[in-house]
Amino acid sequence: MQFRSFGGTRMRVSEIGYGTWGIGGSMWLGGTDAEAKLALHAAADIGVNFIDTALAYGNGHSERVIGKFLRERNEPLTVATKIPPKNGLWPARSGTPIGEAFPYDYVIKCTDRSLKNLGRDTIDLQQFHVWLDEWADVDEWKRAIEDLKKSGKIRHAGFSINDHQPSNALRTVATGLVDSCQVIYNIFDQSPEQELFPAALNHEIAVIARVPFDEGALTGSVTTETKFPKGDWRNNYFRGERKAEVARRVGELKKLLGPEATTLPELALRFALHHPAVSVVIPGMRSVKNVRANCAVSDGRKLSPKILDELKKHAWEKNFY
Repeated sequence: MQFRSFGGTRMRVSEIGYGTWGIGGSMWLGGTDAEAKLALHAAADIGVNFIDTALAYGNGHSERVIGKFLRERNEPLTVATKIPPKNGLWPARSGTPIGEAFPYDYVIKCTDRSLKNLGRDTIDLQQFHVWLDEWADVDEWKRAIEDLKKSGKIRHAGFSINDHQPSNALRTVATGLVDSCQVIYNIFDQSPEQELFPAALNHEIAVIARVPFDEGALTGSVTTETKFPKGDWRNNYFRGERKAEVARRVGELKKLLGPEATTLPELALRFALHHPAVSVVIPGMRSVKNVRANCAVSDGRKLSPKILDELKKHAWEKNFY
């Protein structure tokens, strides 16, 4: 496992982290808590030391599964979680006062809930689960983060950028008051490279790259015949003709497989890791098999400029959310 600096903090994190939306269980169907814990242990055995979760994942269920795993593991691991917006708006809507999404008392209360779920005295990284750059100069969130740090409840603070809106964070990155930003970054959505990544490097802000597989599209497992369990949110994400379009585009990507990447998941992860602004990529993982396959990509090898140039042609402006 390769490790990278986490922005301007003193933390060193595994470049492959563990995304845990799937183990929350409420929207991603299939899998059990027992399987999730086996996968978490397998990841830690390999060297994964960064776990990303959220209070909203299964209404705390993901955090509680991780908390049980941490007690079994009993070793220092970096855990990041997120505060859901109080108004329940995903993504945050422009013009919304921050007091409707993240009022001071609510931020403190959610952090206390997450600490209890995780069984920890301190959260390594607390994040706002949605964000608007128009909140950059508002004191309320700054005061909450400052007080949480002073009390020892959190070490670092960051935010998760709205879906496919990487530029909706540039002012906040420039404040110097956050340690990280989390953003969608994958072969299809390469837009963070334009403004966000240069700003993050300039201000020493860690970048957490999420959705490296585009919710499964970039694994090659989504075809016109794919069926998801009833109630699984991917039925909506890949509705209508979307599966056919995904399959067509993925078919073109498969032509790039070869010595540098033998599978689509490997190609997707190597792409997400290639940019120097990225501190950690957090693929969702629910099985030991996927943990091992994803972590194997962290071997120090880089994609060639030729392949990267070819991948630029596969950028796709869309928003399936």
